[in-house]
Amino acid sequence: MTSETIQYDTPEFLQAISAHDTHLLRELGELCGVQITSRDGWVKIEGEEDGISAAREVLHQLEKIRRQGGEITSATFKLLTGSVLQTRGQEPAEKIMGLKLLSSGKRPPVLAKTRGQIEYLEAMRKSEVVFGVGPAGTGKTFLAMAQALQCLKDKTVQRLVLTRPAVEAGEALGFLPGDLKEKIFPYLRPLYDALYDLMETEEAERLIERGFIEIAPLAYMRGRTLKNSFIILDESQNTTTEQMFMFLTRLGEGSRCVVTGDPSQCDLKRGNKSGLVEAIQALQEVKGVQFVHFASADVVRLPVVQRIIDAYAKHRTEA
Repeated sequence: MTSETIQYDTPEFLQAISAHDTHLLRELGELCGVQITSRDGWVKIEGEEDGISAAREVLHQLEKIRRQGGEITSATFKLLTGSVLQTRGQEPAEKIMGLKLLSSGKRPPVLAKTRGQIEYLEAMRKSEVVFGVGPAGTGKTFLAMAQALQCLKDKTVQRLVLTRPAVEAGEALGFLPGDLKEKIFPYLRPLYDALYDLMETEEAERLIERGFIEIAPLAYMRGRTLKNSFIILDESQNTTTEQMFMFLTRLGEGSRCVVTGDPSQCDLKRGNKSGLVEAIQALQEVKGVQFVHFASADVVRLPVVQRIIDAYAKHRTEA
């Protein structure tokens, strides 16, 4: 049995790399077979040398991300822990930071927090058309929006086009009051929310007013050819097969496209086949098209959300 003590600059820095959750350090110790205690700005690791080495490497990787401006969350902590323990010798921090988006002085960069998210970001850099398929809370729309804004910032595209089908989630909302913009806003609100999470409201509204960002219902895509654009189709499980085909054939020269959706949350009327389901069946072998399938392990909302998804999946399988 040996021990090693790691001293950090400040107690606040230690709290930052442990996601402000001391339970995560305890979990790290259990996974590495060592005992970890921390106080003020230091961490003490006690146990066998192999376990100490593994725990030290996890903390080192977390420190590298934090010193480069990355924010450590519970999901990031667990991703790095799993990466270090399963793939010794590799540098998971370098991979995560190599995929960072929208780094600026005002906000921390957007980082992948799960293995599925890493695969998703890599796919969006490599393929013209990417399908992000999986349960709610896996970051499909948020990361697609971040990648789109990064492309706009880098001037690899000239504008962003954000769209989703105007389908009610099992409720009849009736006739909505107001002009056309006010009528369609409730359907598009999630896209606005993701946009405002990533940039200042004033800047986002300025880009919308100048036409660099367009947010519109899917029906507005018919008859158009979208050139030099980054296009995101959200909630694609609610497209019909005709709508999905129409959307995918809008892509023009210099454009990229991300389609997000969760087949388990389809709100189409009974008897209508989802365009997302057909696309998954028809496009697997098409060059330039890539599918990324998220699992419940990729959920980055409250841990209870992941447990809810798993419970529903089990219930529906057994039913």
